[in-house]
Amino acid sequence: MFGYVQIRKPELKIKDYDTYRSFYCGLCSILKDNYGILGEVTLTYDMTFLIVLLSSVYDMKAMKSEERCIVHPAKKHKVTVTDATSYAAHMNIILSYYHFIDDLNDEGSKKAYVGSKLYSSHFKKAIKRYPKKAELIKQGFERFLKLESTNPSIDELADAFGKIMTVLFNYRKDVFSDYLKGLGYHLGRYIYIMDAYDDLDEDINKGCFNPLIGYEGDIDSYVEKLLMAEISEAARFYQALPCIEYSDILGNIIYAGVWNRFDKIRMDKGAR
Repeated sequence: MFGYVQIRKPELKIKDYDTYRSFYCGLCSILKDNYGILGEVTLTYDMTFLIVLLSSVYDMKAMKSEERCIVHPAKKHKVTVTDATSYAAHMNIILSYYHFIDDLNDEGSKKAYVGSKLYSSHFKKAIKRYPKKAELIKQGFERFLKLESTNPSIDELADAFGKIMTVLFNYRKDVFSDYLKGLGYHLGRYIYIMDAYDDLDEDINKGCFNPLIGYEGDIDSYVEKLLMAEISEAARFYQALPCIEYSDILGNIIYAGVWNRFDKIRMDKGAR
């Protein structure tokens, strides 16, 4: 994914930040174990959120340890892994591969081409672990890429991306499925809209497609309204889930952290 589903660190207790970081480091560790350095560099905050969420909903057993790594060579750091960590790591590789394919489709860049080739073998390994989900994600991205060629609205594209996210969030078919899919759908829509807003100036300069290009009103207020609608719906589904453990972390992300990037973009514009 794109790294927009973050914590708001100043509003998080130290103990909760340490717990969150241990989940983040756990995902990094699993990515490295399964996919090496190429796996590590795909690490995202979005997938860390998914791990914490699923671990909370399903009350997963947390396996804790301390490790050293390239980023923390001198001192061991806390690492937390649950069943959701491995799941998210494989899903992350699948999404990363399709992200390169999407960029290749949009820009035809050498970076995207090289990325798609570098991750091809890792992608094949990941889809073997979750073939049914991989097929659903593939179908979703094929619809998404086809839609991009038809001069679609931002709502249509956000809907297509949101549906891809429902596959990831629907960890297993049970009583929580509809709520997790609803949360995933609206977070997916938020991620797409936020990414389009984040890339708007660059896409205008490069002459690349962006569904926000051509909007004649106050683009900042328009996007803020769209994002608020998606986060409100995502929060409604989140509140229906039995998230007790890690609830302070999850609430911090959903009610505050998701606005980090939007606030920064607005601040940067004001400073120009």
